[in-house]
Amino acid sequence: MDAKAHLKYARISPRKVKIVCDLIRGKDTKTAKAILASTPKAASELMLKLLQSAVSNAENNHNLDPDNLFVSETYANPGPIIKRMMPRAKGSGNRINKRTSHITIVVKEKE
Repeated sequence: MDAKAHLKYARISPRKVKIVCDLIRGKDTKTAKAILASTPKAASELMLKLLQSAVSNAENNHNLDPDNLFVSETYANPGPIIKRMMPRAKGSGNRINKRTSHITIVVKEKE
């Protein structure tokens, strides 16, 4: 049995989130929480809250033991891009893409 938690429309680039996803994939939840708490990345705070939510979902919705869980999957997919303009010389403008992410964490019980 597995439990999931999703975070949609996070205002951070998926490229930045994938770095943090790779750090915790396959680790048990206590180790993953420790890694996320000590990682100085902007995405680690979002991922820590999401991991706690996934563990809570496993405990409350699926009656799994929270001490026996590990992060089986974690990934960040691109969301919609917010497009803005930056004024440049001679009346022109450059496009600024503000990227968003859909982040998912799946936890499973060890066998």
